[in-house]
Amino acid sequence: MPLHPEIKKVLDSIPPSDGTLKIIPEEFRKYDGPVLPIEQRVQVHSVEKRTIRTNEADIDVRIYTPAEADFYPVLLYFHGGAFFSGSLETHDEIVRPICKESGYKVISVGYRLAPEHPFPSGLNDCYNVAKWVTEHMDELKWDGQNLAVAGDSAGGNLAAAVSLLARAKKEFTISKQVLFYPSLDLDLSELRYPSLTENAKGYFVETEALPEYNSFYLVGDVDPNNPLVSPIREENLTNLPNALIITAEYDPMRDEGELFAEKLKKSGVLVERKRYEGVTHGFLGKWTHLNEYKGVYQRAGEFLNK
Repeated sequence: MPLHPEIKKVLDSIPPSDGTLKIIPEEFRKYDGPVLPIEQRVQVHSVEKRTIRTNEADIDVRIYTPAEADFYPVLLYFHGGAFFSGSLETHDEIVRPICKESGYKVISVGYRLAPEHPFPSGLNDCYNVAKWVTEHMDELKWDGQNLAVAGDSAGGNLAAAVSLLARAKKEFTISKQVLFYPSLDLDLSELRYPSLTENAKGYFVETEALPEYNSFYLVGDVDPNNPLVSPIREENLTNLPNALIITAEYDPMRDEGELFAEKLKKSGVLVERKRYEGVTHGFLGKWTHLNEYKGVYQRAGEFLNK
C-alpha cells in the first residue's frame, strides 16, 4: 500500500540526504529522547531503576511491573539504535505498552554501546542480565518458566543472538523471542535483499548509511558472518524459541527479517510473522498512535501469552 499519509507528510518535510553526512555517535546520542512526555505514556504498576552487577560490567536496567501478582513471566527488552545509540529512556514509551499488554514483568536493558564498547560487549550484557534473572528468581517473583526476549532493530539482533547463545551455553532457556523490524544481517558487502534496494532512500533509515552504522559495532577484524553478529547466518536454527517477527513495508531491513522467519519455520520453530503496510523502520513509538499500527503491542502480548 502507499506510505501512510501522516508518515509521508513528515518524510516530505525532511531535506534529502546527499550522502556526505558522517555519524558521530556522541553527537547523535544528544538527540536521543522519547517522543511522548511522561504523563502521556502508558501507565504500569511500577517502574524501578536498578544497576545489575555482572562479571563484565555494571548494567543499568529498568524493571517494569504490570500489576501486583505472586509470580510473573519475565521479558528482557533490548532497545534499538544501531548498537551505538538508544537508551532506557528512548524506549520507555515502547516498553510500557508491551508490559501492560503482555502482563510480563519487563526488564529493559541499558547495554553498553559501540564504538566505545563494540561487539560482543552489548551482546554479553544482554545475556548476562538474562542469566541474572534466573539467579534472582525469588527477588523478581519470576515464575521459573517464561523468560522471553524482545528487541527492535539492533535490539532485535541482540534478542536473536541471545537466543542462540542461550541454546549453546545451556545455562538457561529462552521461552520466546519477539523481533521488531530486526537487523539480522550486518554483512553489506552485497545487497542480497530486494528491500535494501527498493527502500534504499527516503524512508528515514537509508541503505547507504548502514555500513557506517555497522562499523561502530564491528570494530577490528570481527566477521560480519559470525551468527552472533548476523543471526540469519546461523545454519542450525532448530530448538530455538518460538518467534514473533514484525516487519515494516518501507524498511530496507524488511526482507532479512522475513527470510529469518521462513528459515526458522523450516527448522521446526513455531513462527508468527506480520508485515505492517505503509510504514517505515522504527515505527514503534513514532507511529503507534495511528490506528493502523497501535495494535502491534496487543499482538506482541497475545503471542507472549500463547
